Amino acid sequence: MNTLGVIIGNRGFFPSELCKDGREAILKVLKEEGFEAVVLPAEEGAYGSVETYEDAKKCAALFRAHRDRIDGLLVTLPNFGDERGVAETIRMAGLDVPVLIHAFPDEPGKLTTTERRDSFCGKISVCNNLRQYGIPYTLTGLHTVDPQSARFREDLRRFGAVCRVVKGLRRARFGQIGARPAAFNTVRYSEKILERAGITVETADLSEIFGQALRLRDDAPEVKTKMDEIGRYIRTTGVGQANLLKMAKFGVVVDRLIQEREWVGTAIQCWTAMEEYYGVVPCAIMSMLSAARTPSACETDITGLVGMYALTLASGRPSALLDWNNNYGEDPDKAILFHCGNLPQDLFVGEAVMDYQAIIAGSVGKENTYGTVVGRIKPGAFTYCRVSTDDAGGCLKAYVGEAEFTADPAATFGAYGVIRVPRFQELLQYICREGFEHHVALTTGEVAEAVAEAFRTYLGWEVYHHR
Repeated sequence: MNTLGVIIGNRGFFPSELCKDGREAILKVLKEEGFEAVVLPAEEGAYGSVETYEDAKKCAALFRAHRDRIDGLLVTLPNFGDERGVAETIRMAGLDVPVLIHAFPDEPGKLTTTERRDSFCGKISVCNNLRQYGIPYTLTGLHTVDPQSARFREDLRRFGAVCRVVKGLRRARFGQIGARPAAFNTVRYSEKILERAGITVETADLSEIFGQALRLRDDAPEVKTKMDEIGRYIRTTGVGQANLLKMAKFGVVVDRLIQEREWVGTAIQCWTAMEEYYGVVPCAIMSMLSAARTPSACETDITGLVGMYALTLASGRPSALLDWNNNYGEDPDKAILFHCGNLPQDLFVGEAVMDYQAIIAGSVGKENTYGTVVGRIKPGAFTYCRVSTDDAGGCLKAYVGEAEFTADPAATFGAYGVIRVPRFQELLQYICREGFEHHVALTTGEVAEAVAEAFRTYLGWEVYHHR
């Protein structure tokens, strides 16, 4: 649940009753949409609104007292509002959280001196002042909007997603398990650039994890529990008990690391040391982690994981990492997305099943490659995202957009789906010109606008929003 600090803007030239009614309307909608509110008591000033410098000091002090709870600020203008009062409140609070600016609409028949709002004009003044104060902010889709309308509720949900992405990424801790596969220069990244953005990466040696896993007894309670979890999560017909035990033990050790080190996601060296020296692929365990909203990326793709985590934060749903893999006949707006198979179950048509990794089975032996999660991605709306560290530019950059998976047939294996992207060739040109990786993160639903807003406005990343 998001918690918002609420600033009710007021200007004394206008009737205070507008602030009373506006306060009640806003707090009602916030409650209905699942938000908690931190707001001045109605007894303070004019119905808990902010106009004077004294009001601003009181409101800022309230926000500071709840700084660990507040994820974002909502500025609402039942009338013109005092632009200085709003800007000074935010500056003195010092929270550095996203800010949404909302203005009530006037009604054509209520423009007398006792009923008019002029919030239309006041919003422009508030934004002007925030720009002068160097405070970033987010706008509603319509300049003025009834807070009880569907449009404002969409704005509010989107802003909640922005707040979750910003808060989550500014304090994210990721685990890189194993070394980058030597053949995959494409997943190189800069730990220092990520650290500067508040994202910490910790490494864990794969051999140490193998050692800890192999020391676990087959009948250890935590191993039995993990075996049961695997059995409930995916159909394992044809997979040997010895393979399942190895997966369970690996999962137990990874779970411990996540708990002890407070990782919010992992990127794993999934081949070929895993198969050659341990005897399974980690895909099923990774799928289970992503399904539990602790995303796990293959091939130690940490910046791919950043995109996965951002999408999970924004949507509240599991995310996955796939390859932009194949053209789809001659259709310029379609492609096949594919990975060996570590997608969460939520993304598949029906139930995915466990199988072996067909691509590397020929080199390491089929018996050493069980553990993939295979199936077809369900049709519907998706959001895609890619984050990368631009080492030459010393910054983070990303692209984001929305697309749909179709029901078109595809004669392939692994985890896959046919995607249709509007103006896809333009996006592919951009990906190649800018040197982005071949992996892309995905989640169900449409949250591209929220992710782009979080990246660009509040995290300061370079973002291309493909529409």
